[in-house]
Amino acid sequence: MPGEKREGFFTELLKFALIAVVIVVPIRLFVAKPFIVSGASMDPTFKTGQYLIVDELTYHFEVPERGQVIIFKYPKDPSQYFIKRIIGLPGETVSIKGGTVYITKTDGTTFELNEPYVKNVGNGADMSVTLPADQYFVMGDNRPESSDSRYWGLLPKQNIVGRAYVRLLPLNAIGVLPGGTPDQEQ
Repeated sequence: MPGEKREGFFTELLKFALIAVVIVVPIRLFVAKPFIVSGASMDPTFKTGQYLIVDELTYHFEVPERGQVIIFKYPKDPSQYFIKRIIGLPGETVSIKGGTVYITKTDGTTFELNEPYVKNVGNGADMSVTLPADQYFVMGDNRPESSDSRYWGLLPKQNIVGRAYVRLLPLNAIGVLPGGTPDQEQ
C-alpha cells in the first residue's frame, strides 16, 4: 500500500499549506509588513539593509506618539516608503534654532526636545511651523543626510503605514520596538 501512504502525505501537505496561507496572508495584509531600511537618514539607529517588521495595526487604535519610529508613504510620491522619527504632533509648534528642536505644546508650554538618538546634528535653516490637525512633523536621526519635514513639509496621518515593531536583521541587533526612546516630553 505505498500508494496510499503517498496520497496521505500529499493530502496532509496540502492541508498544512492551506492552513499556513489562511494564517499568514491576513497577517501579512492587515497586521505586519516587512521593511528593509535603505539609506543613511536614520543612522546610527537604523542602517541600510536592516530588516524590520512594521506593526500596521496599532495606529488604528492609538495615536502616534513623539519619538516613535514610523514607516510611511512619502507624501510627494506614495509609491516610496520612508522611515523617520515623529518629532511634532498635531496642534503643536515645532521650532528649530541652531539645530536644537523646541516644541510648543497645545497648552502653550515650550520645551527643548531631548534627542539622545541624534548623533549628527546640522543641515537645514532655522524654522518654525505649527501643525494642523492630522499632520505630523518627522525627521531622520542623521540630520545632515535626511530628507524630512524640514524640506518636503508635513506628514498627513493617512500616509502613516505603521511603526517599526521588530528588527530581525542583523542578528546582533534583534529587538522589539527598535529605536524607541524614553518619554520625550518634559
